[in-house]
Formats: sequence, C-alpha cells, structure tokens
Amino acid sequence: QVQLVESGGGLVQPGGSLRLSCVASGNIFRINAMGWYRQAPGKPRELVARIISGGSTNYADSVKGRFTISRDNAKNTVYLQMNSLKSEDTAVYYCNLDNDWGDYWGQGTQVTVSS
Repeated sequence: QVQLVESGGGLVQPGGSLRLSCVASGNIFRINAMGWYRQAPGKPRELVARIISGGSTNYADSVKGRFTISRDNAKNTVYLQMNSLKSEDTAVYYCNLDNDWGDYWGQGTQVTVSS
C-alpha cells in the first residue's frame, strides 16, 4: 500500500503564491509518475502537473508558466509551487502516485483564491 499526505493548501489572494507538498510512504517502488490533480465544484478531476520517473514533466495548459512541479527523492516528497494564482485555480488539489502495483491518491487539500 501507498500513503500520500498533502499539505500547504489555504486561502490566498489573486496573484499570490502557495506551495503544496505531498509526502509518500509505504510501497513507493517502481514509481512511474507522481503528480497533482485538482477538482473544482461541479467539474471533473483534471491533471495539473506530473513528473515522470525519468524527470520529465507535463503541465495543464492553464497553469504553464505559473506552476512548477518538483520532486525530492530523498524525502519521498513532490511539490507544487503555484504562483500568480487566479480565482479559477480554486479547487481541491490531490496528490497522485502511479507505480507498477496501482494508482494512489491523497486525501486532498483545499486551495481557495479569493480577495
């Protein structure tokens, strides 16, 4: 089994920044990718950013140039640095880990962008 614990969400004004963290534990071997997804009320869950095992990254078009995903292998942690936040970034953000044994999700952390 894999456990993912997210932190770093909160309330921020438009134009502000937040950094989300996700610490992975358990059977964290043969990882194919780790990433962040989000789900706003009434909308389907969508990919925000992910980092593949080789280090390459993918971003949603809506966050390119504003968000940066990174990974610290020594700490089993993946980060999402979010800058220039907009109201449309408001959502619950979920950490995801995909390995050879399954697809795992954290409990989610709320990000609210509002003045």
